[in-house]
Amino acid sequence: MAGHSKWANIKHKKARADAGRAKLFSKLGREIYVAAKLGGPDPDMNPRLRLAIATARGQSMPKDAIEKNIQKGSGTAGDGEDYEEIRYEGYAAGGVAIIVECLSDNRNRTAAEVRSIFGKNGGNMGETGSVNFMFDRKGEIVFPVDKADADTMFEAALEAGASDVESDAEYHVILCEVDDFADVRDALEAKFGEPERQGLIWKPNVTSEVDEDVARSVVNLIDALEESDDVQNVTANFEASDEVMEKVMAEG
Repeated sequence: MAGHSKWANIKHKKARADAGRAKLFSKLGREIYVAAKLGGPDPDMNPRLRLAIATARGQSMPKDAIEKNIQKGSGTAGDGEDYEEIRYEGYAAGGVAIIVECLSDNRNRTAAEVRSIFGKNGGNMGETGSVNFMFDRKGEIVFPVDKADADTMFEAALEAGASDVESDAEYHVILCEVDDFADVRDALEAKFGEPERQGLIWKPNVTSEVDEDVARSVVNLIDALEESDDVQNVTANFEASDEVMEKVMAEG
């Protein structure tokens, strides 16, 4: 899935350079808050919180902001916020499947906003379960290629318990089962240092090949969804050539 992987990497680099840091930190803070609320404030005993903190640090979120959200989530600094996890599913142009993961303090508001964004960008929101069968839940750890050559990374990843490794000219993408994620990440981090990207993802098991016009429409929908404060992650199962994706992303 060269096009899909290329798009993910371009989006990652774009996010790192994004000037909208306040919005990004707000979303990272919500994830820290929820992780601390559900599993407690100790990252050593709470894998989700540890991941949330690592992700926030990777985006240069200030330490005091991280601590504040941990305190809020664990109840030591109450402010009345109460977020819940919500997943929406639907279709973009060309029959491309979309999964939208949200953290919201108002389910009705978020549902209405997500539905509106789908409608305004050539898509339609479906029922829960309408597209998630086209994806597998996986752990993902990403290292830049300068950390190791492909063979070394492949051997280390499999030894750590990973299920697959995909290497290209820029990145090594290590995939594993959700239950193995913490162990695989810790083993690879001990050997290669902190990964550039890590987390749980929805990996398409069925893809939709799209042309430039459809790719542009799908990317516009995803961008609009990601602009919503309540939306944490958006995943799509489209596939396009590197040339198409580079052209579409250059327009953004």
